[in-house]
Amino acid sequence: MPHIGLIIIGDEILSGKRQDKHMAKVIELLTARGLSLSWARYLGDHRGHITAALRDAFASGDIVFSCGGIGATPDDHTRQCAAAALGRPLALHAMARDLILERMRDVAAEQGLVHDPERADNQHRLNMGMFPEGASIIPNPYNKIPGFSVGDVHFVPGFPVMAHPMIEGLLDGRYAPLHGSQRQRERAAIVQGAMEATLTPLMEALEARYPGIKVFSLPSVDHPTLGRHIELGVKGGTDAVDLAFADLCTGLDQLGAQFSTNLVQ
Repeated sequence: MPHIGLIIIGDEILSGKRQDKHMAKVIELLTARGLSLSWARYLGDHRGHITAALRDAFASGDIVFSCGGIGATPDDHTRQCAAAALGRPLALHAMARDLILERMRDVAAEQGLVHDPERADNQHRLNMGMFPEGASIIPNPYNKIPGFSVGDVHFVPGFPVMAHPMIEGLLDGRYAPLHGSQRQRERAAIVQGAMEATLTPLMEALEARYPGIKVFSLPSVDHPTLGRHIELGVKGGTDAVDLAFADLCTGLDQLGAQFSTNLVQ
């Protein structure tokens, strides 16, 4: 099962001018399909950084969704960086060209104008269909201007209204056979009055005893009702979660820890 990664590109995110809406939505889309996000990276509009990150993405073997920077203005670098990372030239994708021309005809009709494909601004818009040689398109149900894929690395616009349906289409099409393959269960206890260092040997013993199970510790120092506490639990994709949790509770008893399995917070 490949890992799934997310790259979010744009100076406006790192400056705080815009709030990222991609990561929470991608996690939601993945979770609904029994999948999970393994990693995420935020990048500004810096060609060197984007090229290096995409080079890593192509080499990783992961499924990667990249959001932003595929337009045709001077601050959009993702298409060029993808080509550089792959060592391939950019080329006008025939199907992307047709979709962009169709979109321009639609806009002209909506405005009551005659469509002129040779007009300078319309010719410039065709740059949005310049993808690394060998790329395939990702349909855009919002305005027809496509994204593109190279292998398992997928490039969509920065606009959430476009990007999210495009990612959802990939998940329910190309990656439908993977649904449910990363579904996780978790069980946890609220531990009062204990230090993480005291609990660490128990956590290590559980992970050694149950391969495929992860133990997690989420301390809180200022919870409004529970005060200082630790949410200590186990998660995984097998029935061993229940066995590991039973052993966790036994171990907490042996340590004399005060805990509750009631997780209403």
